[in-house]
Amino acid sequence: MGALHSGHLALVSRARSENQLVICSIFVNPTQFNDPKDFENYPSSVENDILVLEKIGCDVLFIPSVDDIYPKGINSARHYNLGTLENMLEGKYRPGHFQGVCQVVNRLLEIVMPNTLYLGQKDLQQCQVLKKLVTLENIKTEIVICPTLREPDGLAMSSRNLRLNEGDRKKAPAIYKALLSIKNTITMGDTTPFKKEAAGLLMNEGFNVDYVEIVNAATLEIVQKWDGNTPLAALAAAYLNEVRLIDNIILK
Repeated sequence: MGALHSGHLALVSRARSENQLVICSIFVNPTQFNDPKDFENYPSSVENDILVLEKIGCDVLFIPSVDDIYPKGINSARHYNLGTLENMLEGKYRPGHFQGVCQVVNRLLEIVMPNTLYLGQKDLQQCQVLKKLVTLENIKTEIVICPTLREPDGLAMSSRNLRLNEGDRKKAPAIYKALLSIKNTITMGDTTPFKKEAAGLLMNEGFNVDYVEIVNAATLEIVQKWDGNTPLAALAAAYLNEVRLIDNIILK
């Protein structure tokens, strides 16, 4: 959606190393914002985005209009059967968000017809949703999930970080530290104490926490009791003032 940072550019570099032609799209999709204020405030820096994409070797930049993506209007967009993925975690706090994601990505894939789609692990639930989309729609595009890139202090790179004031920017890495606290302490059995401790760390830093969850890393199903073997991921979403940050890490 623009306001490109090193995390986005890492996706382009990975694509560049594995393909003959690389296409990037920039489109701030109105249907995936359940908060109109968030849509209005989303950062934009198209001229700079063009410069950095040229430097890194992106071959084509596609900047469609709303009419290109939704030729019959945004209210005519279709509905996708995403099952439980749609209403848990991010879906619970952002109703309709993943429908909007599927609407725009399905349309972009329809227009561009890429062999491979590169996604960042920072949006882990979105990655799972889009895997479901390509299965539902029988799309032949392969999905490659790339590791989250972080600032030196651990904060996951995000366009939203540009909206943090100086004080909140100093507090923001706490979301990564809270997830690391789970990774470093989790043991078999009830996962609740580890989630509560991580949420408490965030609240002590002034975060308003939407969720801290421990899930099956493959399915994102919430794990209440861990068997010691199932691969896990920890996810968190929390506000610093009006800026909502998300992050996740693979635990075991």
